Amino acid sequence: MRNKLNRMPKSVTRKTLLAPVMVAACLFTSGLMAQEAAEISQQYPQIADLFNAFDVTQAKSFEEIASINANPATQQARHELQISLNKQAKMSMREMMSSSDDMFMYMGNGPHHSLEVEARVRLMELMRGEHSDEAAETAYENSSALSRHTAEVFKRGRNFEERLFVIYIDDSIEDKRAAITVAISDYLSDDQHSVASAPKAGDYLLEHDQANGLKSAFPLLRGFLWTQQWLQLAALEAVILQGLDSQFDGGVDVALERFWNKAGTSSGMTMFPTPSELPMAPAIAPDLYSQSPEAAIILDNLNLLETVVADILAFPNAGNLEELMDKAVAFFTNKASDNAESMDYLRFALRGGIYNQGGPAVGELMHSERNRAREAMNKQHNMIMSSAQ
Repeated sequence: MRNKLNRMPKSVTRKTLLAPVMVAACLFTSGLMAQEAAEISQQYPQIADLFNAFDVTQAKSFEEIASINANPATQQARHELQISLNKQAKMSMREMMSSSDDMFMYMGNGPHHSLEVEARVRLMELMRGEHSDEAAETAYENSSALSRHTAEVFKRGRNFEERLFVIYIDDSIEDKRAAITVAISDYLSDDQHSVASAPKAGDYLLEHDQANGLKSAFPLLRGFLWTQQWLQLAALEAVILQGLDSQFDGGVDVALERFWNKAGTSSGMTMFPTPSELPMAPAIAPDLYSQSPEAAIILDNLNLLETVVADILAFPNAGNLEELMDKAVAFFTNKASDNAESMDYLRFALRGGIYNQGGPAVGELMHSERNRAREAMNKQHNMIMSSAQ
C-alpha cells in the first residue's frame, strides 16, 4: 500500500488523504455552530436575529462603501478629500487643529452625504430583516468588497464571539473560564485565520496609510458599524453580569433597548448618540476582560481589524485594495511581533472613554468621563474631531 501511494502524484495523494479529514472537520464545525445558534435563538431570539443581521449588514456595508468610492459622481469629492488627508498626515497636531481646510470634515456630514444616507437606509432595512444562519455564515465570503483571506478571518472571528456568548448563557457549563480557555485554543488552532490573543500596537489604527478613511468619508456608516460592535460587547457583558448577580437580570433587554435608541431612524436621526470612539472590551465588557483578558483582546483585535479594513475601503482613490486588506490581516494575525504591553493596550482602550464608546451595557453614564481623547495622543492621523452621528 505504501509503495502504491508513493507512485501516485503528490497532489493526488494529498487530496485523497486530506479530503475526508477536511470534510469531517467542516461537518464538526458546522455542527457546533448550529448548536450554538440554536442555544442563542432559544434563550435570546432578538440577539440571535441581530447577530445574523450584523454579519449580513457589515458585509454589505463594505460593499456600499466600495460602491460609493467607485461612483463617477464622487470623483471630485474623493480627489479633494485625498489631498486633504495626505496633507494632514504630514502636519503636527498643532497644525492640524489650527487648519481651517475642509471644514466639512469637522461637521456631522461626510463628503458623500446624500449617497451615504441612501446606503444607510438600505442597511437599516437589511438589519431589521430576518436572516438565516446560513446567510450569516456565508455573508463575508459572498461580499464582493472583501479579499478571500479577510472574509475567512471575519467569519472565524464572528463564530468565536458567538461561542463566548453561548458559554455564558449555557447553565450546564459550570466552569466558564475553563470553557473559554478551550474556545480560545480552538480558535487559535487555525493560525492563518485567527487574530492574535495578545494586544496589537494601537498606533496601527491611528497611523496606517489609510487611517481615518472611514471617519472622514463615511461618518454615518462609521456610527452604524460601531453601534453594532457596541451591542456585541454590551450583550456579552450583560449575560456575564446576569450570571454573577441576580440584580442584573434583564440586562440583555436593557442593552437591546439602548442599541435601538442609538440605531435611530433609517436615515440616522437619533437623540442617543452613536459611538464616536471604537468600542473596546475593557470599556464596554470589563467583566469579560477581568475573567479572560485573552478572549477580550481577541474581540478587540477583530474589531480593530474590521475598522482598518473599512478605512482601506473608504479611503479616497486607494488602489490594490485586496493587497492592502491582506497586509492588515497579516498584521493582526501575526502572533509573534507588533504586540503591545498590557498597560499600553488598556490606556488605548480606555482613552476614548466609556461614554464615547457607546456607554455601559447596563449601568448609567450620562456624560463623558474622559480626560483626553485618543485624538489628543499626538497621533498624526487622528486629529479629526469626533461627532455623534
